[in-house]
Amino acid sequence: MNSKLVLTLDGEIINEYPVAAKALSIGRKHGNDIQLNDLTVSGRHTLISPHAARVYVEDLGSTNGTLVNGSHVKKTDLKHGDIVQIGHHQFTFLNNGVTKYEPTMFIKAELDETQIVLPEWESRAETIKGQPLGGLRTLNGPLARTIMELRKPFNTVGFQGKKLALISRGLDGYTVYAVRSIKSRRAVDVPLINGESLGPTPQPLKPNDIINIAGFEVEFYLID
Repeated sequence: MNSKLVLTLDGEIINEYPVAAKALSIGRKHGNDIQLNDLTVSGRHTLISPHAARVYVEDLGSTNGTLVNGSHVKKTDLKHGDIVQIGHHQFTFLNNGVTKYEPTMFIKAELDETQIVLPEWESRAETIKGQPLGGLRTLNGPLARTIMELRKPFNTVGFQGKKLALISRGLDGYTVYAVRSIKSRRAVDVPLINGESLGPTPQPLKPNDIINIAGFEVEFYLID
């Protein structure tokens, strides 16, 4: 078996873990095969165990549960491209090396020092508590079906290290606008929303809106 788990946090690839004959334990405490420094993760949270030609994911009675493609599971087998959510971390299961991927597109929460000052970041983080939570689903490419929750006030979407769009979360919902840079002069660097060029003016995001970044597409949705 030549399978692996790709660990991401806030859309950034952190590490890769081969899935061999030995089971992998995931949790917050020392002694796990994969240790996650995340307070929403239990001491021993999840077990990834190969058996014959299949790989199973099993929740170990964790407080916050283990999700596969957005649904809580107790134990199930994994299919190529499945997304395992453990706390704030995600593992993409790639089976038998059938897909090569390039970590070219990124979606991450961060403070953009060219756009925002710290007091606004802190005050907005406080006021958006209790507001509907949005997310992005990757629609194409090798990491299709990856889910990214947009919990932070500001979330950057980019390609090959370039920040191309900024998603802002506020009291009136989510907005998105293009981030202009002297490094982004190619036509491919212009993000699209629903097939139209995205401008520098904040535009409201609605469920099922499609953002295209250099051919990679993500769909905005509201989490129930």
